Amino acid sequence: MESSLAEVEFLALSANRVEVLRLLAERPRDRSELATETGASQATLGRILADFEERSWVERHESEYAATATGRLVSRGFGDLLDVLATERELRGVVEYLPDEELTFDLRHLSDATVTVPSGTRPDAPLQRLLDLEREGGEIRAFSHAFNERSLSLTAERARDGDLSFRGVFSRGAIDALASDDELRRTLRELLDAEDASVRVYDGEVPLAGSIVDGVVNLLVRDEKGVLQAAIDTDDDVVRSWAEDSLDHYWRTATPLSVDDFAD
Repeated sequence: MESSLAEVEFLALSANRVEVLRLLAERPRDRSELATETGASQATLGRILADFEERSWVERHESEYAATATGRLVSRGFGDLLDVLATERELRGVVEYLPDEELTFDLRHLSDATVTVPSGTRPDAPLQRLLDLEREGGEIRAFSHAFNERSLSLTAERARDGDLSFRGVFSRGAIDALASDDELRRTLRELLDAEDASVRVYDGEVPLAGSIVDGVVNLLVRDEKGVLQAAIDTDDDVVRSWAEDSLDHYWRTATPLSVDDFAD
């Protein structure tokens, strides 16, 4: 363990070492190329390459250096570690609110996600992020335990005007909350009356608010009191596949909702 940690420290203490090994794991390069791509001096490169050769991470062929099989292994493993740490930094402030049992994909697929959190000047920033996506998207598919008034109004208006295809499945509690308010009930009926809109009601628990807006997945994350803490959105293929599977699961076991269900 200690010797392995020493090797991790050896790489981690020098960005040039990490970059040189990554470059050589891609393809062979000579020292001039390495100097151009890393900005390191020839003296620095000489020390790095000597250290790598001593560890059998690289080998020299005439004027070029190439990573060995173990060098590529180390580069790939260290790169994975960097990806994990980058993802952890991105999610550090909201990880306690993520429903672990629902997010069955590797969280490294959120490494490039946009995380929007409330601020003193923009307390509704997470919701606004979703509304911005919904305002531009041509297709929205959603599964959620809530249907925000602003999101409902926006989707109903755009679906009515023929600018939006909408498919959503919501918990019974979310629909009941809308039905209990006269104005929101009318807006929901307007959405249901749109030509390209479908809504279903799920009688079980929907622990997460998820939307697929065109190719982007948006997740609204709340704390145990129901307070919105963050919006996470990504166009990662794996996350989108997970979201589509989740939507299909809820959709298949939900009950269609129609305008007739709200007859006065």
